[in-house]
This record gives sequence, C-alpha cells and structure tokens, in this order.
Amino acid sequence: MNKFDQSYIEMAAVWARNSYCKRRQVGALLVKDRMIISDGYNGTPAGFENNCEDENGVTRPYVLHAEANAITKVAKSGNSSSGATLYVTAAPCLECAKLIIQAGIRRVVYRDEYRLTDGVDLLRTAGVEIEQVD
Repeated sequence: MNKFDQSYIEMAAVWARNSYCKRRQVGALLVKDRMIISDGYNGTPAGFENNCEDENGVTRPYVLHAEANAITKVAKSGNSSSGATLYVTAAPCLECAKLIIQAGIRRVVYRDEYRLTDGVDLLRTAGVEIEQVD
C-alpha cells in the first residue's frame, strides 16, 4: 500500500454519498499517474429516475455499479484507463471485474468485502493487483 491509497479510498467513500441508492452506496475513483481521471458511484443510467430500488427494496436490474460508471465515464472523456488504479469502496462483482480487465486497469484497491468473491478471483486470475484496505 502506498501513502496515497488511504486518501483515495477515503475520497471514494465521500463520492459514494452522491448515490441515490438506499441499500448500499458505492464510490469509485480511477487514478493514473497520481491524477484522478474518472469517478463514479452506483446509480441509474442517465435520463432515468433516481430510484435504485423497487417498492420491495430490491435493486433494479438496470442500476449501474460505481466501477462501470467510472470506466464508461473515462471512455467518454478520451482518457485512457490503461495502467490505472481503481479505488472502490466495495469489492468488484464479476461483471465489473470483466470491465476492469478489458479497460486495462492494472490495480484495484477496495475497502469492503462483497458477499461473492468471484469478481476478485477473476481479477487475480487475470493478473490484476488486488489490495484491500481498512
């Protein structure tokens, strides 16, 4: 862990508070050469009502995860995520792990475990450096 990891994960936690989701708020920052090149939090796609859960409290299937929002945002910006570090407040799920690999992100630093470990397992298999911080 480097001295910036704790600061970036704390910033991701602050960014998570922008989420309208009630069950869980997740924030992500993409950092390259010590510059934040993108950010994201979990929520609905642009143009959708900001309700992440249905009337039963179940997350709607079209809600985007923080990692997916950060990766798609950097793609729109013209920046490259190749070689970047992703800071995220929760361990990536399998779907986000696939995006992380394809985006060329070389390192993932996360805070909270996710109930499934298949995302982190896939990242390790792909050679992505994984680190959990408190």
